[in-house]
Amino acid sequence: MSRVFVVDDHPIVRAGIVGLLETEAGITVVGEAASGENALELIADARPDVVLMDLRMPGLGGVEATRRITRGEYPGSERVPAGPGVLVFTTYEDDEQILSAIEAGASGYLVKAAPAAELIAGVRAVAAGHTVLAPSIAAQLVARVREPVEAPRLTPRETEILALVAQGYSNPSIAARLVIGESTVKTHLLHVFEKLEVSDRTRAVTRAMECGILP
Repeated sequence: MSRVFVVDDHPIVRAGIVGLLETEAGITVVGEAASGENALELIADARPDVVLMDLRMPGLGGVEATRRITRGEYPGSERVPAGPGVLVFTTYEDDEQILSAIEAGASGYLVKAAPAAELIAGVRAVAAGHTVLAPSIAAQLVARVREPVEAPRLTPRETEILALVAQGYSNPSIAARLVIGESTVKTHLLHVFEKLEVSDRTRAVTRAMECGILP
């Protein structure tokens, strides 16, 4: 028997989801909540296998609630090592929302336009420890991963200085090696930091390697 907890701030939508789930053999609804805060107060005692989670709700949103549930962080109780699986069920298909939910630990992401059978199958899959993504969501994630990353353009001198930084040279050593002023080295590095959107030498080197600027 898969135990499900439903979190959605719309009473009619929540009632419809609960009614649908309760008609399915092998699934029982052990609780419901209208907000992330309310869900965290109830889930530890309800002990569901799956939390069906909406994303945008007043107060604590679905992403942060998901993060706390998957970490076993509930108010007024000791931290539980393993929380239930969270299946996001929402109307939103925004890239950032999807990535935020998955990074928070969600085991699945379905949209409310999905057929009832897809929702039921998703609940059963998450209860069994699997990951579930709506086809449209999976396609978005694949496209995002395959999206080419445009490398920042450094000047030859900036690249040369950054390569020396990667080899462990200090600013005075770089200045002496290239026969330029130390202040010039600092200026070039500030430009590098700005272009690579970093704030220190170590991150500048790793970022340049990620972008293929340095080998």
